[in-house]
Amino acid sequence: MQQPSDNRTEAAPRDRYPDALRALALLVVVFGHWLATLPRLDEGLMVDTDHLLVVWEGAGMLTWVVQVVPLFVFVSAAVSATGVRRRLSDGHRQLHWWAGRALALARPTVTYLAVLVAVALLSRYTGGRFLAPLNHSLTIHLWFLLMLLGVQALLPLSVRADRRLGLRAVGLLVGVAALIDLLRAQPGSLADLLRLGELATDHATVLGWVNLMVVWLLPQQLGIAWRQGRFAGTGMGFMLIVLGLVWLGATVSSGYPLAMVDGEVGGRSNLLPPTLALMGVMWLQVGAVLAFESTARRLLARHSIRRLVALLGALGMPLYLWHKFAELPAAWLGEKLGAPIDAGVPGEAGFWWGRLVWVLLCVLMVTPVMGAVVAFEVRRRQDVVSASGTRAILAGGLALFAGILASMALGAIPGALIGLLGVAAASRLLRVRPQSG
Repeated sequence: MQQPSDNRTEAAPRDRYPDALRALALLVVVFGHWLATLPRLDEGLMVDTDHLLVVWEGAGMLTWVVQVVPLFVFVSAAVSATGVRRRLSDGHRQLHWWAGRALALARPTVTYLAVLVAVALLSRYTGGRFLAPLNHSLTIHLWFLLMLLGVQALLPLSVRADRRLGLRAVGLLVGVAALIDLLRAQPGSLADLLRLGELATDHATVLGWVNLMVVWLLPQQLGIAWRQGRFAGTGMGFMLIVLGLVWLGATVSSGYPLAMVDGEVGGRSNLLPPTLALMGVMWLQVGAVLAFESTARRLLARHSIRRLVALLGALGMPLYLWHKFAELPAAWLGEKLGAPIDAGVPGEAGFWWGRLVWVLLCVLMVTPVMGAVVAFEVRRRQDVVSASGTRAILAGGLALFAGILASMALGAIPGALIGLLGVAAASRLLRVRPQSG
């Protein structure tokens, strides 16, 4: 971390609005994940879990609000754009900056996976029941780290595209994504175009995975353009909100799934791979950023709000990593108290009361978890310098991606152990080795 300049007049005051947007996105993700986890009890004991989207199709519309990953990418790009431009102008290597980002994610992820391995071993030899129902739930959220690192690796490309093309770069990404969905759908008539979403998501093609990068680059490109002042204002914000609502209505009407999260590889999904429909959420979120900016900045003038935003910013990475882990002690406590955490059926009496009790238990149990994590992290060495060699960075990045992918695919058992090996290797490769002698 760079030390502040002695000349305080040169340091611009920190813009808290992007920090507040990231804090809001973090809270929405955490509470959304807890809400979507539906414990199943048999004679008072948890035996399985469901996902809210699986048991209630109408919940897909809720994901238009809780799918806030585009917002996080948008804000991260806006905050990073100036530094990227400066490094490119000065001839500095962007790869070294990316290594620092990757190392900052790898180190706490090593801790998380190591604890999962310990819990898995303890569960195996003590006959613990809670790990199996939450097995994949404990690692699937790590996909966000891969996506964020992937698009941030292309930040120089996005900055250059903004410099040369301006908002046309945004249009180019939309056009490429639309072309890929058209090639997936292979419409043969005008009537087929009206079923574009149905046809595109019914065809699992390798080509569709190109949109894994194209679609996620869109909020990054928008964030850079916003930072450069290419669009702004309350009026523009509400125009983008209307565009998002119309976009979502049109794409879902054409057969794209209603939900903007979850999905199965090879199944009908807006996420695996990303589709045109997912872009509607991006228009909504960017529109909201503009439309409510003045109101948000007035709130941020209050000291108490700024302190809360700063606290959430400091706890961001640990809370994202560990909030799913808190479901383990929450399930245990729910059983012990006889709390109504069994999901039941959406629409039945007590369903939402049970969801509220479950979320409150997660909040209660995440508190000591976060306390332990923060106590560990503040004692960890902070002055670790990221590697500068191209080979070490590429090898470290590959190990990091492979480790997280293994964890996601295989769950806590055995994915955490395999993933730990890869992420630990990445943590070593991505740092400067101390000189001997």
